[in-house]
Amino acid sequence: MSRPSLSVTQPLPAPRSLTGELVARLTDDITSGKIPPGSQLPTEQELIAATGVSRTVVREAVAALRADGLVVTRQGVGAFVPENARRPLRIDVDPLSPLRAVLDVMELRTGIEIEAAGLAADRGSASQIRRIVECFDAVGAALKRGEDAVAQDFALHCSIADATGNPQFRRFLEHLGRVIIPRQTIRGGPGIAKRAYSETFQREHRAIVQAIRNRAVLQARAAMRRHLLSSRKRYERLAAKLGSR
Repeated sequence: MSRPSLSVTQPLPAPRSLTGELVARLTDDITSGKIPPGSQLPTEQELIAATGVSRTVVREAVAALRADGLVVTRQGVGAFVPENARRPLRIDVDPLSPLRAVLDVMELRTGIEIEAAGLAADRGSASQIRRIVECFDAVGAALKRGEDAVAQDFALHCSIADATGNPQFRRFLEHLGRVIIPRQTIRGGPGIAKRAYSETFQREHRAIVQAIRNRAVLQARAAMRRHLLSSRKRYERLAAKLGSR
């Protein structure tokens, strides 16, 4: 089978994640139509020869493309572009970039997560609410261990999304990824990892969780709004201190 000409015919630069770079180039080829629907991706050996990366990088890249719905794999045959392939939503925040991007993501979240909190209070099953409480407790435990609790914080917000009963809420958060928790994207900023900061956002989390447990829809929305707006204000103050725009 003849295969289309690809843009991945030169060695990949080292500074960027090799897997990420290969995913980006293949994504561009697929979404631009350079690799049209129904076409087979180059084999592992062909991609290794064309780009100079390892077999592990190629397999990780194909797995990422498959997770994004840009390719389907057939056992013993290879990876193919499906008919409905399209560029997935991704928001990447460069940790070296100004804080503006982080603030934009936080603003975007308010339009989704406030309603999610209200729906969770209204619709959440007993087991889903127990899961929210477990995730909240996991954040506190991680903070006590001196960790940044980013993974646990993200899991908490995802558990609230699950309790809406609408899978699109969780999919939205998963599209954004853990970038929605700014602590992982900003390093070295004054006050970001201090105990007072951790206690503040965990206190805000507690108000959200309690409102959801009490089935208080309006209070849950209000608590989530306070948390997201307060977080955004904290990072705006940080942006001002760091001179970011």
